[in-house]
Parts: sequence; structure tokens; C-alpha cells
Amino acid sequence: MAEVPLLTLTDITLGWGGKPLFTGLSLAVHPGDRICLVGRNGSGKSTLLKVMAGEVETDSGDRFVQPGARISRLSQDPDLSGYATLGDFVSASLEPEDLWKAEMAMDGLAVLGGADPASASGGERRRAALARVVAEEPDLLLLDEPTNHLDIEAIAWAEDWLSQTRAAFVLISHDRAFLRRLTRQSLWIDRGEARRIERGFDGFEEWRDKVWEEEDAQRHKLDRLIKAESRWAVEGISARRKRNMGRVRRLGELRDEKSGQVRRQGTAAMALEGGPKSGRLVVEAKEIAKSFGDRVIIRDFSIKVMRGERIAFVGPNGVGKTTLLKMLIGELAPDGGTIRLGSNLVPAVFDQARMELDDNATLWESLTGDPKLGVSGNSDQVLVRGTPKHVVGYLKDFLFDENQARGPVRSLSGGERARLLLARIMARESNLLILDEPTNDLDVETLDLLQELVSDFDGTVLLVSHDRDFLDRTATTTIAMEGDGNATAYAGGWSDYKHQQKLGAALTGDLPGKPVLRRAGGKKRAAAVPAPKPAPAKKLTQNQQRRLDQLPTEMEKFNTEIAKLEDFLANPVLFDRDPLKFRKATEGLTHRQRMLERAEEEWLELEALKEALG
Repeated sequence: MAEVPLLTLTDITLGWGGKPLFTGLSLAVHPGDRICLVGRNGSGKSTLLKVMAGEVETDSGDRFVQPGARISRLSQDPDLSGYATLGDFVSASLEPEDLWKAEMAMDGLAVLGGADPASASGGERRRAALARVVAEEPDLLLLDEPTNHLDIEAIAWAEDWLSQTRAAFVLISHDRAFLRRLTRQSLWIDRGEARRIERGFDGFEEWRDKVWEEEDAQRHKLDRLIKAESRWAVEGISARRKRNMGRVRRLGELRDEKSGQVRRQGTAAMALEGGPKSGRLVVEAKEIAKSFGDRVIIRDFSIKVMRGERIAFVGPNGVGKTTLLKMLIGELAPDGGTIRLGSNLVPAVFDQARMELDDNATLWESLTGDPKLGVSGNSDQVLVRGTPKHVVGYLKDFLFDENQARGPVRSLSGGERARLLLARIMARESNLLILDEPTNDLDVETLDLLQELVSDFDGTVLLVSHDRDFLDRTATTTIAMEGDGNATAYAGGWSDYKHQQKLGAALTGDLPGKPVLRRAGGKKRAAAVPAPKPAPAKKLTQNQQRRLDQLPTEMEKFNTEIAKLEDFLANPVLFDRDPLKFRKATEGLTHRQRMLERAEEEWLELEALKEALG
């Protein structure tokens, strides 16, 4: 006998005045199901979870819950108002004899039960909300982006708990590693319909691509059939006195079928374009330190970040990743040590809290009202890397429709807000990307494209992320911050870092258990390996020191001349008007770029020699 579903939705239709979000949607969740709910941003995934939880009334259709079955939903933005402490919120639905379950969940997720919800961070609020649904021990868990704002340690705890629970769950997440480990079924929300496959996320993308290939083949076949019938309607009728009305009706039916098809949403037309080339050295930090009261964020940390590197910062929430990032880009001064920024840096920032977006502004105003974009809020155009483009057309590149352009930012889903912020960033040229948790709320397709863009970006990237898959695909160096002011650089992404941490590898000497670090320029060294004290060495010679003092001025001069020549050559009519000037300017630009490279190499060599001697 078939097992009775915990939850069944039948012929659900839901809309808010416009095009329905769902039409005739049906699905069932059985005991033991481990379902990943996937779909494009704005396809209605979060809304569907609310429907499943009984929190949203549909326009039509039926919802059935197995008698006695308990359902708990984790919201993206949990409401903690009315609770004196996080512990009160976590245990609110429990009987006194079950309070130990709340304590267990809070302990596992490192929730401070006595903390005030009003002052809690996004990560603390999310951990408390997750602890609450864990403690309730429902029969069906509806989890909307449970890993957002969680550090990797909390994500690992949630993974372990979910892998062992007997409860069924439906899971929305951008974290591919999380989805691959936990899910056994995939529920795909696509153009208002729910499609299910009895394979977890590991098999979803292959299945999705196959569905799309079959759709394209069917659409191509339909187009050929319409073309053939249309040709008959013109040529065949002229050769006969009477129409074959059956074929005429068939042509009409084919055209109706095509017009009734819902085209799938394309991929966002995102692009990252580097600005003017930065200097070879982007950031150099020497023995920097930072504390807030008795809390030590970082101590004696040194690093050289070179042009083209992609540096990731990982570690528990609250350890100071964003603080270190702000110090490295000059937004925050260290308490001790020195930070040197390279020349010609043009940064672009993607902030974790999406603070650059005004909830009360429209999408139109969000793109045109920013002075950084060089246009006023009343304009109908946005400058996209120096080229004017109509606001609606640019929004369509990021999968927003025309009706959303004049709508408020607060009406957007989490993924749509992330796409809007990416649209703002990508309208500007930059050679230094600062990405603080960029993957939160993005759908799989947009995340794929973002990973590709970051990997191919010809500038430098500094990023904070808890997304292990994203780190593996993008980072060239991982800075692990593990508390107590310690930070260590490891070559590669997340998996490389964990492998080095566990097994250890050192390039100089056979020293198991020591991590491999990256230095500027891709060179590696062993970490925490006490080097033999060098013999007393001489200082730089007088000529070497003089040259070291002169080089920064020379490099600045070359950068200025390069910028002027690039502006001169940017004139689109220069080549036709004066090809000789164009050729000479091009040769001068190439020469100065070569001289800058040599000066930077010489400066780095002298700096390294000075450090070794000192």
C-alpha cells in the first residue's frame, strides 16, 4: 500500500493582480523525502513554501496535510519581535519538559540564549531561527535558505543534523555542497509548474539541461511545421478552387500552440569589465593589528596581494573577516603595522547587508540616482561602463521585467535584490572587486554566471564567503581566520585549505602538518615553520636604498602618462583623422607599460631584499 503523503497540493493557482505565479501546480511530499526546491529568482520558491506551510491563501486549488503531521517553516527573515531573548524565541513553542531540545539546538548552533534579539546580527538571528525549527522536531521541515548568514561551522552542524533526522524536508539553498550532500529528490519550479525527479541536486542540472534540449527540439519542430502549413496555405489554395478547411484549422491550432508556450527565462546578461590597469602590487600589509577593546581581531598579519589574485577570507561569524577586508582596502585604519595600497585602483563593492539599496526607492531610481554612475535620478538612461543605455533595457539584462522598473526595492525577493546590486556594480568599470557574501539568495543559473565572471575577471578580487563550492571555483588564496587574532594564508580554495590543514604540506623540508601559504606572485612557502636565524647581514647599499626611494615616484609618473595616453587613444575618430599620431601614441603607451612593469619588478625585488636583510 502506498504511503500517505505528509502534504499534498493540488491544482494550485496564485497571483497578485498580474500574471499568475502558479497555474495548476500540484505536488506531494512523503515521509522521508529530502527535496531540494530549485528555480530562478522570482519563480516563487519562497512563496511556495509559505503555501505549503498554510501561511498564504491561494486563488484556487487544495492543500491537504496528513492528520497529526507537524510542519515548521524557516523564514529568510525571521520575526523575533516580542521576545526578550534569543532563548525565549527558540523555546517559545515547546512544553516545559521539552526545553532541553532548545538547549541542545542552541548549543549546536552556538546561539547565545540570553542575547537581545533587537541587537542580534543577521547570523545570530538566522541561527536562532534554525535552532527553533530543529527543537520543534516537526514531521516536515520547510527551509528557506538556511545557510544564509551562517558560518561554515554552523553550516556543518546543520548538515550533520539534517543528514540524521527522520523528518522530511524541502530545502531552498544556493549552497551546492549543502544540497549535494543532503537531497535525494529535486522539485523544479519552472514557469509556474512543479516538476519532480527522484534524484537529488547532484543530478538536477543534467536533468534540467535535458528538459531544455527536448523543449528546444520540440519548438524547432513546431516552427518547421507552421512554416510548411503556412506555405501550403499560400501556394496550395491558389492551385485549388476550394480550401481544405481541415488544414486551415490545423494551421490555426499550431499557431495557438506556439503563442501559448511560455518561454523560459534566459540567463542574466551580466558582464564584468576591468577598468584601467592597476599597478602590479594591489595591497601590501605589514604586521598589522586590530582590536576592539579586549577583543583581538588580528595581530602581526602580513600579506602582499598582487594584480589578478582572488583572495578569499573564511572563518566563523564575528571573527573579523569584514574588518580585515576593510583594513586592506583602506576603509579602516589598523591599530599597528602598515598598509600600502597600489596605484590606479578602481574598487567596486558588493556588501553583505545590501546597504547600498534603498528599500523605498524604485529599481529605476536605484540605477539612475547614484552619483557614482554619473547620472541624476531623473534620467531614463544609465551609464554602463561609459556607454548610455536605457534603464528598462539594462534591467532586462538582469532578468527584471518592465513592470518592475517603477516598483519599490522592498518588493524584491532576496535573489532579485542581489541581482539589482550586481547591476549597479557591473555598470561601473573596476579593477578591484570587493565581494562580501555575494552568493546569498542567488539562483543556480545566476550563481554559475557569477562564478565564471569572477574567475575570468582580469582585475583583483577580495571576497568573504561561506559558500564552499564558490570558494573552490574562484579563490586562488584562502585566508583562514580562526580567532584569537590569528590568520593564515593557504594556496587555493576551500578544499585546498582543508586538505592542507589536515594533512600538511611544506615545500621547504619534509614537515608534515604545516599548511602551504601563497606569497605574492603565486610563490608558496611553508607556514609557521621556524626559519634558522640568518647570519648578521648588511643593509641595502646606498645605491639600492636610493633606487628603492626613487621607484614609487617613477611608477606614479608612468601610471599618470599611461592614463593620459589611454584617454587620448580612446577618441574613436583619432585613427582615421591622424593615423601617424595614433601609431606614435600606441607605441608610447606600450613603451610606458613595459617600463612600469620593469619598475614594479625592481621595486618588489628591492623590497624583498630589504625585508630579508632586516
